Amino acid sequence: MSVKWGVLGTANIAKCCTIPGMMMADNCELFAVAGRSSSKAQSYAQEFGFKKYYEGYEKLLEDPEVQAVYIPLPNNLHKEWVIKALKAGKHVLCEKPLALNAGDAKEMFAYAKENNVILMEAYAYLHSPYIASLKADIDSGIIGDVDFIETAFYTQGYYDDIRIRKETGGGAVYDLGCYCTTMILSLIGSDIDYVKADAEFNDNEVDIFASAIMKFKNGCRAAFNVGMIFDPEKDCRRDRLYVHGSKGIIKSEVEYNQSGKLGYKVITEDGVFERLIDAKQNYALEIEQLGRVIENCEEQHITPEFSIRQAELLDQVLSRIGY
Repeated sequence: MSVKWGVLGTANIAKCCTIPGMMMADNCELFAVAGRSSSKAQSYAQEFGFKKYYEGYEKLLEDPEVQAVYIPLPNNLHKEWVIKALKAGKHVLCEKPLALNAGDAKEMFAYAKENNVILMEAYAYLHSPYIASLKADIDSGIIGDVDFIETAFYTQGYYDDIRIRKETGGGAVYDLGCYCTTMILSLIGSDIDYVKADAEFNDNEVDIFASAIMKFKNGCRAAFNVGMIFDPEKDCRRDRLYVHGSKGIIKSEVEYNQSGKLGYKVITEDGVFERLIDAKQNYALEIEQLGRVIENCEEQHITPEFSIRQAELLDQVLSRIGY
């Protein structure tokens, strides 16, 4: 069975990442796309093979054949269009971060429950077998008890982009930090004790560099650094993940949300163990997983509880930096 998908918007993340993933997914039908202009929606339909295209998001939501919608709109528009889609009886995959605060996230999930449809936050990288391998190594006890996790995500700056506009929910924490916090939360199953954070802001009062440390009630600590700090003229990325345990360390330089052959090292007193994982395109895995959820084959991988916990952590970080 294939789910008939609609794409609500013509953002670059949809064009470059999610729609190509949809095309690779074995249970997805590219059914409809909507844009603010008919010409843009038509161009997407022609390029990717959508059966229908609409000018205006409402018209797509009114289509009774559309079963699920993917929402790649700017962060400040997520709540409005997620709720409209849920009320229209559509299952929803919404780009990260789902909401600008935990209260909005809870409200959105309440609408999903009320309308008996599924809402899932789009963290495609968490569907990767690379993440599953990391978790399996940690759970196996090969590095002992986890003491400290440190991760970073640095990319290039931007001249004029929704990711650095406050009115659209931009900034390094919303755009990049959410990767780091979800990674930390997925590896540490404990409530947060405290969070401390600071940031550098640009002239538009948007954080372009931020650092945070946190302690969990089980004694684990974590830290992350994120920044839009490299040359805007270059396509720069610097990502890392270190997991320190009582018996060893996991070290990874894999960039967030990558596919293909992905490797990391497990370093213990017994030696250095290389892991190499063959990872399918994450967006295809994400679409396939939600498709199986819609077909009642399994539970959603990114749960409402996880997304709310994540939103609460972002709230704390943003509060500490004075966003």
